[in-house]
Amino acid sequence: MKASLDRREATSSAPDCVVSGVFERGEKETAFPRNLAKEDAYVKGLLKAAWDHREIRGKYREVTVLHRPDGKGRLLLVGLGLRARFDAEAVRRATAQAVRALKAKGVRTVAVRLPAFVNEPVSSDAALRAVVDGVYLGGYEFLKYKNKTEGMVEETTIALGEELEREETVLKKALDEERTIAETVVWTREIANLPADTASPARLAEEAKNLGKEVGLKVTVFDEKQLAEMNCGGILAVGGGSNAHPPRLIVLEYAGGARRGKTVAVVGKGITFDSGGISIKPAPQMSYMKYDKSGAVAVLGILRAAALLKVPPRVVGVMACAENVPSGTSYRPGDLVRTYNGKVIEVLNTDAEGRVVLSDALAYAAAQYHPDEIIDLATLTGAETVALGDDTAGLVATDDKLAAGLLAASQATGEPIWRMPLTDYHRELVKSEFGDVRNSIEIPLAGMLTAAAFLENFVDGKPWAHLDIAGPAYTTITTRRYQPPYMSAGATAFGVRLVTRYLADSPRGS
Repeated sequence: MKASLDRREATSSAPDCVVSGVFERGEKETAFPRNLAKEDAYVKGLLKAAWDHREIRGKYREVTVLHRPDGKGRLLLVGLGLRARFDAEAVRRATAQAVRALKAKGVRTVAVRLPAFVNEPVSSDAALRAVVDGVYLGGYEFLKYKNKTEGMVEETTIALGEELEREETVLKKALDEERTIAETVVWTREIANLPADTASPARLAEEAKNLGKEVGLKVTVFDEKQLAEMNCGGILAVGGGSNAHPPRLIVLEYAGGARRGKTVAVVGKGITFDSGGISIKPAPQMSYMKYDKSGAVAVLGILRAAALLKVPPRVVGVMACAENVPSGTSYRPGDLVRTYNGKVIEVLNTDAEGRVVLSDALAYAAAQYHPDEIIDLATLTGAETVALGDDTAGLVATDDKLAAGLLAASQATGEPIWRMPLTDYHRELVKSEFGDVRNSIEIPLAGMLTAAAFLENFVDGKPWAHLDIAGPAYTTITTRRYQPPYMSAGATAFGVRLVTRYLADSPRGS
């Protein structure tokens, strides 16, 4: 996908299709909207005729395609839903819906009429960013292993028209920034979608090294021998069952765009395949466990975007990567594991492995880089999906300012998060009789929050935010039907847009 800006009207570049939006009309609404006059002229009055016959209602996901009588293009009108509920997310979903509707329709070039998507409370800047997200992410599919593919839109022009042409300079800057983020999300999805036989811990280390060369990051990879010397017992325990794919701790460093900016550590869970280990999972849906690396792969994407955008803070990415499979060398329920910061984990369930690998990664980031903030991303608990569903991530934070910044970034990007409490009740539940902390509890209560209480033991009191992305990290063929149109089946790269926006909006000083 390529996206560019054009100050002219959408029809001037002779695209294969012009895309515009329409609000949902009331039951008694008959007057033809004035703002659709240019679109109607483009199709020689066919739009008004369809409107008069109530063939266009403007409902969410509604798509109407009209061909010009002269055969020189077509118009796609996409529903924006109710005007009272209009926001940037409506634009993001509508443009993604439009691009997907044109799949295999012989449309290579599209012109999006931006003024049609600008309305209170959505500014031209916010609308443009949402359009970029929509066309890039809506047009993405994981095709690496497909022998035959169907044609998708290849080029999108975002047309300003006379209404917005004076804002070209400002909008060009917004386009460049959002295009970088959207391209990074697509890049991240490609890695996150790789199957476990390909995306091993060693492969993720190679991806990190290649990224470092591409965008100028310092990359350090610790193998199993070095991890043993560092006393990283958590990641070694989880990865110990896989002799074919031993664990890796991967560290990426971006120097920062400000002279004295703060340091933010971004830590990700990278279980390249999660069978559950000795506490093995049931077979149904285990194929989705290749997505258990989504937190770590999101860290890759965040560091890529941070470097390309030159965000103000210094950013350190730490990826804890291991394969959790059963064998004679697997860790077992009842084991006591000493971690990087010296705390001992009592293992009660080997399928609660994410928090075990993160214990070393969080402690390493805290001790080695003394960050001003720590953010971790992990497909950590099924309890997160029970509490919040599969579209919203759970946020647990020990710092209100950090939490507020992430919630604001969530609003801007449309990646939903919801803050949950962390109290002494949850901290008591994870205390161990035989070690310092246990990785599971006997009662099926507050699973997302007890997992967060466990992780808190390894951040050394630093301002910290935990994002449990178990629900929104990937979609299945079933859940894809009710997810936003910019979510294709498979990995979503959730968190890349959210955390990148947070970092880009961070103050230049510490």
